Amino acid sequence: MIVFLQAVSAVPADSAAADSLRTAASATTSWLDLIMQGGWVMVPLLLLSIAALYLFIERLWVLRTAEADPEEAIERVRSYVVQGDIDGALRYCAQRDVPITRIIGHGLDRLGRPIAEIQDAVQAAGRHETFALEKRTNMLASIASTAPMLGFLGTVLGMIRAFREIQNLQGNVNPSVLAGGIWEALITTAFGLLVGIVAQLAYNYLIGHIHRLTNDMERSATDFIDLLQEPTAP
Repeated sequence: MIVFLQAVSAVPADSAAADSLRTAASATTSWLDLIMQGGWVMVPLLLLSIAALYLFIERLWVLRTAEADPEEAIERVRSYVVQGDIDGALRYCAQRDVPITRIIGHGLDRLGRPIAEIQDAVQAAGRHETFALEKRTNMLASIASTAPMLGFLGTVLGMIRAFREIQNLQGNVNPSVLAGGIWEALITTAFGLLVGIVAQLAYNYLIGHIHRLTNDMERSATDFIDLLQEPTAP
């Protein structure tokens, strides 16, 4: 009798666990079904979402590793130049190996030449570093604009299919069936807008970060040129 009561008391717990598993499985299935109901357009949209995530993480890593304190960098170079240790300044720039120090290193390599030539070399190095920071961000911007358009394309194709079915049935269509076909067609628009909005926000964040780094590089380049033109102590 005790064993029977224990078995009966264990049934609700097992039943609750089974219900929770079924609920999770049905939720997963419903999401997969929702994506599949969007049609073939959902495939490129999923690929674009994965590409946008990869581009954002990769560019964010590059930008984080490119960060440096411009004031600290120029002061370290200043200390070496004042002491006449140009090789030490070059070693510091090579060891630090960030855009700011690479730009300064290009200028240090040309010491002894006219100041205009050094300035041109520094500016050319700055443009190269800026291009490297901005690389592939245009792909993220393209995803932000392409994903909503793909979503609209999927919706238009779905609406064409739905109205063609109405024509084949000669208008004898249940309104609930028509509404179901319309919301299925709108899935691609919703997903495309979601991918596009997230990609646009990621692009804006990266561009803002790049502008800050570019400003630091320009300021460091100007300070370096000013350093070279400072009068030497007698």
